[in-house]
Amino acid sequence: MAGHGHPYSPAELVLPGFVPQRLSQGQILTPAMPSSPSSAPGSSPIPIDDCMRFAGRCGGGRLSRSDRLLMGWWVFIALTYIVFESPFLFTPDFLSKENPNYFDDFFKEYSKGDSRFAARNTAVLALEVVTIGLEGPASLLAAYAIASRKSYSHTLQFAVSLGQLYGRLLYFITAYLDGFFWVSPFYFWAYFIGSNSSWVIIATLIATRSWKKISAAFQAEKVKTR
Repeated sequence: MAGHGHPYSPAELVLPGFVPQRLSQGQILTPAMPSSPSSAPGSSPIPIDDCMRFAGRCGGGRLSRSDRLLMGWWVFIALTYIVFESPFLFTPDFLSKENPNYFDDFFKEYSKGDSRFAARNTAVLALEVVTIGLEGPASLLAAYAIASRKSYSHTLQFAVSLGQLYGRLLYFITAYLDGFFWVSPFYFWAYFIGSNSSWVIIATLIATRSWKKISAAFQAEKVKTR
């Protein structure tokens, strides 16, 4: 199969059998927005609103509002890692499938901001293995720890948040070393920078909060033992 010409950068990137995405940009991005029902056939993006409602029901009146929000966030990112990103890792032929599903088209669209996904760059694949295999389950455990008020809750949240920050740092550094490959400045700022910056900001806030909680607990224990 000769395939079609691809829209990615660099133009000389070889993608055998490339099949253009069938869904428009709006059809791909709209289902991923909060409170938006999925209109793409065969897809089920992770709605953050449902994760927050689930956290509220599980937490009941025992948890503070901030803990319920954190629990919802951890459930959301766990499902995003495990359900949403797994198809990229386990579908190496997503660019050439004759009948692509939502996730195939999603990563075709995102590759316009970082063509390393289209090329299945080894650094990107390695980061996805860690994200899906370790950070996904750890995020679910963090949600459980909050709901159950486990003593390790803040330690785990701090560790997973540091892992997220480390992963994003490696993602940006390897992109710089490999050379930034995007179709236009819009895709660079909207996809590469925009979609990743929220994870950096929230992970930083959670790590800072957990660090303060851990430090306060140690300080209180130190005062008691005097």
